[in-house]
Order: sequence, then C-alpha cells, then structure tokens
Amino acid sequence: MKTPIHITHVIVGLDVGGAERFLLRLIEAHRDDPQYAHRVISLTSKGTLGARLEEQGIPVTALGMKSLWDAPRTYARLKRALRTNRPDVLQCWMYYADLLGGLAGRRLGIRRILWGIRNSHFESGGTRLKRAVRRSCAIASRHLPWRIVCVADSALEVHARAGYDRTRMEVIHNGYDPDAFTYSDTGRRRLRRELGIPPDSLVIGSLGRYSAAKDHHSFVQAANAAMRQRRGLYFMLVGRDLTRDNPALASQIAATMHPERFLLLGQRGDVADCLSAMDVFCLHSRTEGFPNALGEAMSVGLPCITTDVGDARLLLGQGGRVVPAGDVPALAQAMIDMADLDAAQLHAMGARARRRIADHYTLDHAVDQYESLYQTAMALPY
Repeated sequence: MKTPIHITHVIVGLDVGGAERFLLRLIEAHRDDPQYAHRVISLTSKGTLGARLEEQGIPVTALGMKSLWDAPRTYARLKRALRTNRPDVLQCWMYYADLLGGLAGRRLGIRRILWGIRNSHFESGGTRLKRAVRRSCAIASRHLPWRIVCVADSALEVHARAGYDRTRMEVIHNGYDPDAFTYSDTGRRRLRRELGIPPDSLVIGSLGRYSAAKDHHSFVQAANAAMRQRRGLYFMLVGRDLTRDNPALASQIAATMHPERFLLLGQRGDVADCLSAMDVFCLHSRTEGFPNALGEAMSVGLPCITTDVGDARLLLGQGGRVVPAGDVPALAQAMIDMADLDAAQLHAMGARARRRIADHYTLDHAVDQYESLYQTAMALPY
C-alpha cells in the first residue's frame, strides 16, 4: 500500500469559527481515504471541535497558549511536537499559527509549509502587538512558506498590497456540501414551534459569534427600523455569546421596545435546523474573507442579505441583496424589501443561491484543490 501523505495542521484554536469549521470539513473529507493522514496542533486549547476530531481518530495536541506573551514557550512546545511527529506537509492557519508554525518548521528543515490567510482586512484592529505580528508575517512571507493559500480573491489582493509575497499566493475558496448541509422541514417546524414563532411571521436570521467584526450592533439597529415599518418580523441570532446573558446585546435589544422579537439561541449544534427555521439570512459583518455562514445559508436554500465585505458579493451572485458594510439604513431597507416579497419570490431567490453553491463552491472542488497542492508539495525535495 502506498504510504499516505502526513499533514500536520497548526491553528490558533479549535472553537467554532470559519477557519476551524473548514479545517474540520477538509479532514472529514479524507476520513476513508488512505492517501492522507492528518493531525492537528492547536496553539491554545482543544476547544469545541477538538473532541469531534479525536472521535474520528485524528490526533489533536493543545499547547495551552494563553496570550501572545506565551509565544516563546508555545514556540518551544510546537517545535518539540513537530520534531516528534515530523510531517510531510505543515499547514498553518491564520497569522499567529503562520508565524510560529513557519518559524518552527523552517528551524526543523521542513520546506513544505503552507500558510493560510482567512480575512480581507490586513490591519483590521487588534493591539499593537497583534499588528506587529501581521507585519512580521508580511516580511516573513518571502522566506518561511512554500505557498500561501488565501480563502478569497480580496484577501490575496489586500495582503499582497500590504507586502506579502504575491508569487507564493493562490486562492482556494471555502467549499460546501449541498447534500449534507441542506434544508430540513422537520427541523424548521420543530424549532419554530419550540420558539413560539407565529406561522405567518418572517424570520430574518444571522449566524456567527458575537464580535465587533460581525457588527451585531448594526443588525439590531436595522431590525428595529424594519420592525417599525413591517409587522410580523422576527430576528434569530445564532452563535457564541448571542444570549440574554450578554449585557451589551441584551441592553440594545431591550431598547428596541420589542425584545420578544429577538430570538437569541447562542452556540448550537443543529446549525442546519436553525437555518431551516429562518426565511431570510443576513450577514452583517464589517470584515470577512470568504464567509462560511453565508455559504451555509445558501446551501440550505435561503435568500440572503449580505454586507459587501471580502468575497461575499462574488459568493452570493443573484441569490439576494448586497449592502454597504455599516450602513444601517441600507440594511434596514434590504430587510423591508425581503419582507415585501411573496413566498414564491423568496423561494426562487433561495433556489438561485443554492444552485450557485452546487455549481461553483462545492466541498469536493475545494478538497480537490488542496489535494493537488499536497501532491505538488510532495514533488519537492524534503
């Protein structure tokens, strides 16, 4: 039997996020493929997804980094882990993992190093130390990685302009499995019944953790404006820290005078059912690369509203409406426009969204591109 390609992934953490979910999908796609053997090193903890990977027989190591000040100790632990289980290909995900993984890999003589870029805003906030890490990555991009994989065309352009080595960069978009991640009428009925949503109501929902980059503040403001002009609107928020225990979010929702119209579900394991319970999906972020949540909503067949961030416009195509990031009146108007469509129009828009995923952004296509990259890397001398 042919020896498998051993790939070690270095990632900051394994909580639920876009990069983490795609890493999980990529590894699961090779579950029954003897050509590829994966292991994962988290710089921090095993998070939510570590146990799921381990259940599938994937070795997962957590290095316990608490902050960037732990970087020297984490780097030493990472180097020991890579020396113990030396991979054929070292794949790093996002800035901190790129830098520490690249340095450790090169120190051990590993040449087949892949970096990952997951956002389209090189200097989008963060502490001075974090910005220094990003700038260091730009300088090191000429020496540490063999290839740099960007999740979006916009991510490639932004980082190339910021000093990354364009000659080493390429784009592999996220991929989705429209057969596995699909609409569930049973899930829709169950969840809407549990939440007490009236049958004639329109539910506009969003998916993603609470953070400044996701801009839930603008979503709530736009929802409040839309509610004043259209009856029967409900708003579902799914993701980490999207609960009544979040004081900033709860306070803003209470100020709308209709807190009962906001359904805060927190982090869930039944994401496809949550999306199925929605009538319209809304991505309201200020920054994105190639938004996983939008692709998942499209796979379920939802008509979508998205802010014009990263490659969201490219991904959505004719499957919904695009508005400027941070433009609350435009976002509110898009919600109103969706509320004015009849069921057949919403269904047709959602069908176009799902078809776009099936035609252009399947998981199989993304996995094929990564496999081609792995095979090309193996042709290099170690």
